[in-house]
Amino acid sequence: MNHIKLSTFLFIGILMLSFSGCSNSDNENETSELIRTEVAVPNLENADVNSPTFWDNTELAWSDEFNGTSIESDKWYFESYLGSQGNTELQNYTDDNTEVSNGTLKIQAKKIGSGQKVGDYTSARMVSKFAFTYGKLEIRAKLPPEKGNGLWSKIWMLGNNIDTVGYPQCGELIFMTYASYNPGIVNATVHTGENFYGNGPVGTSLDYNLDTAEEEFHIYGLLWTPEYLKFYIDTTDNIYFTFTRPDTPNDTNWSFTKSFYFGMDMAVGGAVGGAKGVDDSIFPTTLEIDYIRVYHPE
Repeated sequence: MNHIKLSTFLFIGILMLSFSGCSNSDNENETSELIRTEVAVPNLENADVNSPTFWDNTELAWSDEFNGTSIESDKWYFESYLGSQGNTELQNYTDDNTEVSNGTLKIQAKKIGSGQKVGDYTSARMVSKFAFTYGKLEIRAKLPPEKGNGLWSKIWMLGNNIDTVGYPQCGELIFMTYASYNPGIVNATVHTGENFYGNGPVGTSLDYNLDTAEEEFHIYGLLWTPEYLKFYIDTTDNIYFTFTRPDTPNDTNWSFTKSFYFGMDMAVGGAVGGAKGVDDSIFPTTLEIDYIRVYHPE
């Protein structure tokens, strides 16, 4: 049975340089040159977003179903840099560690050296060329089936204004973060300029026990409105973490009135994934994505 519990991963996995979108790599300049397409924003000005039926009727605004044989280059950009340049990780991110086949995207982590050192592993990190504001957002994914220490898998969004305001002021939404030394446990996280430094409301969910996370596909979803962020697994009836707009919102404590872009990656080692070492027997291994969908209320 799925249940929620608290563990040390709450702090180890999230607060120790755990932000998903920032590093000191040379690639930051390449990424900052991207001009993302802003998907139309749903008009929620007079909407009763707290109505129990508000999300009953939605329409698909954007998706990637990964039904082809390759990454759609008009939708995705690969960030390529050395693992040591972000969160003291061991992998190098490349554009050669993905595959699209049988209706899913596969992000692969591989061991290419003797192991245990920076550059002995490769993986992939992708960011979307589209940006979104508000809606019901869903990613259906299956975590790496090889259980063992050393991996940190994440599906996230970063504020599209990161190049002008920086991190964490841009805000971050993490749909799913998973450290493989803690199998069957996932988290959701919200970072703002205020709570990233521990001065604001807690931005991390309790640990969610998802026993089949590595064996089955699950939906990692978010209901995003001007008033709240609600994270759920599989169905909107299963909300397990809510982050509510503060009484006095500003750009530091509520970054979520502007557009965000998607990102996903699988890191090896580092302060989070490598907190209990890296088990070289798990490689190669795969994070699998069935689809990413953005719905707007009708």
